[in-house]
Amino acid sequence: MKKNKFPIFPILIILLAILAGVFDYQPAWSWARSKVRLPESFSRDWRLGLDLVGGSLLNYDIDLSQVAATERDSVVEGLRDVIERRVNLFGVSEPQIYTANAGEQRHLSVELAGIKDINQAIQMIGETPLLDFREVEELPKTEDKEASYNFIPTNLTGRYIKSAQASINDLGKPVVGIVFNDEGAKIFEELTSRNVGKPLAIFLDNELIEIPVVREAISGGEAQISGNFTPDSARKLVERFNAGALPAPIKLISQQTIGASLGLDSLKKTILSGLIGFLLVVLFMIGYYRVTGLIACLTLLIYISLSLGIFKIIPVTMTLAGIAGFILSIGMAVDANVLIFARIKEELKKGLSKTAAIEEGFRRAWPSIRDSNANTMIISVILFYFATSFVKGFALTLLIGVLMSMFSAITVTKSLLEMFVREPKNQ
Repeated sequence: MKKNKFPIFPILIILLAILAGVFDYQPAWSWARSKVRLPESFSRDWRLGLDLVGGSLLNYDIDLSQVAATERDSVVEGLRDVIERRVNLFGVSEPQIYTANAGEQRHLSVELAGIKDINQAIQMIGETPLLDFREVEELPKTEDKEASYNFIPTNLTGRYIKSAQASINDLGKPVVGIVFNDEGAKIFEELTSRNVGKPLAIFLDNELIEIPVVREAISGGEAQISGNFTPDSARKLVERFNAGALPAPIKLISQQTIGASLGLDSLKKTILSGLIGFLLVVLFMIGYYRVTGLIACLTLLIYISLSLGIFKIIPVTMTLAGIAGFILSIGMAVDANVLIFARIKEELKKGLSKTAAIEEGFRRAWPSIRDSNANTMIISVILFYFATSFVKGFALTLLIGVLMSMFSAITVTKSLLEMFVREPKNQ
């Protein structure tokens, strides 16, 4: 008789799940960190969304008066992307940014989850510079007044900025060099081509900072801003440009602080309902499938522990929508196990041995598990790329949960069955 191999893989999976469980449970993880010195990169706390931890809601008006009607939609979308990049600099988890129309006026709403220094956030978002280049028209001198200039707006703005860098010019003064993207480089070249020998004004937040004279057409998409910069002001300006220059001015019109009491209450109810559902599933699986049902429940615990560990490591921002996506993936994991055990029971009724029935049951159940999970993953990917940030949380947890459910159902469940379900010894 062949000796049974030591079940290394299932034991490793169980140990990994136990470690993941300690990592998932915040009090246990905090205690473990106090006993063992871990690198800073291992210090992970749960990242929670606005609906769970509270935060602030900022509402802005968008000034599109200088934007052509045909370009307003793209400008608003660009503005939304820039603001999202900027709030990410504050460590805000899963910022939710919405745009809305009110007649001719456009509004922007920014949700900042768990932000500690709201005043800094307001300042940084509001002060992101609006850079634009304007052609200069010299008005004739009259007896009553000196020669003056008329500044004609162009379509070259900070929305086309690719990067910025501070440096020192030949005179030892700080300057800011900017590089435009491909589209901006073309616009900049056309603008300098038709203004050779003429001044070209550079405005920052509607304030004139420089009027250089264009000596020749400038290709390559690079420009240099000089003025009364200090090293610190030049550095701050570069940081803001690299974070994203606003394609249109915005004005803060309201600020609202949101408490987390309602969200935490909803979270408690969600977790409680999930636990009740899990216990009912456990009772059903054990009552109907006996030993194999017990193994399925163990697999489900391993699946939950590992999935939550992945959520925490990435990290995934846990909102009520994200929790709902994870609970849905748990249901799909249970469904996969039910399919497997139903097939195994059918094979046992045909008179196959336990080992053969397990192999054949998994083989027959795999196509159904594969197809149903693949469809869910496709929908999750579509939702993640095209939906709002609120729905993205749902799609991401569902996608990760489905991938983990396939792994646990096909690999973990099978290994545990082979470990615990043994053929009777030959008499």
